[in-house]
Amino acid sequence: QVQLAESGGGLVQAGGSLRISCAATARTFSGFAMGWFRQVPGKEREFVAAIRWSGGSTDYADSVLGRFTISRDNAENTMYLQMNSLKPEETAVYYCVATYYSSWRTLSRYSYDYWGQGTQVTVAS
Repeated sequence: QVQLAESGGGLVQAGGSLRISCAATARTFSGFAMGWFRQVPGKEREFVAAIRWSGGSTDYADSVLGRFTISRDNAENTMYLQMNSLKPEETAVYYCVATYYSSWRTLSRYSYDYWGQGTQVTVAS
């Protein structure tokens, strides 16, 4: 069983920065990937970024590439998303996700099995 707990959401001005965190509890972190999705009311959930727990390979949506950085702390079993140059349209609930995979190369961005409760990020214009 995997449990995910997000923290760190809040209000930030446009152009500002915010870091959100996700603490994970899992039986093993081997073959494990974590990531972030976001959802605006009335819209579908959108993939933001993902990280391979072993080795730290990353994957980003084009819309956040160069501004957001995903990372993880193996000792703390915690994943982070550093968000810079935030835009008002990025106001959303950000969800921590996780899954076990057999191949990182073929892992679909939309095949995450475990979801956290979400944390609100509001970017004021």
